[in-house]
Amino acid sequence: MSTESLPGWFWIIYYLFLFITLGALIFSLIRKRNIGMSFISIIFVITVPIMSLLNSIGRGEGLNEFEHLFSQLQQGAIWSLYVVVGYLFLLVWWFVFLFSNKIIMTKGKNLFK
Repeated sequence: MSTESLPGWFWIIYYLFLFITLGALIFSLIRKRNIGMSFISIIFVITVPIMSLLNSIGRGEGLNEFEHLFSQLQQGAIWSLYVVVGYLFLLVWWFVFLFSNKIIMTKGKNLFK
């Protein structure tokens, strides 16, 4: 039984994203900014990779983790919906974090205006 997997560079970027997000979440909690959203994000940072891993173990032959996730999403699996919502929530948290810490702001003017 040989199953495909995503390339190594993908996993490096994926885990780097998770560790940087966890560090930024801790930083946000220490500075007492977006406390509620940060706690929810910590739950997602911890549970989403575990849920993805556990449910990808029994994937079909010839499917990588990404293909398996979206095939299960099309079939209506609750775990896949939770994982996708979790990743989307983390992306939204990053936008809120960057705007609230004025990292995207320059000289008081928003770059997107």
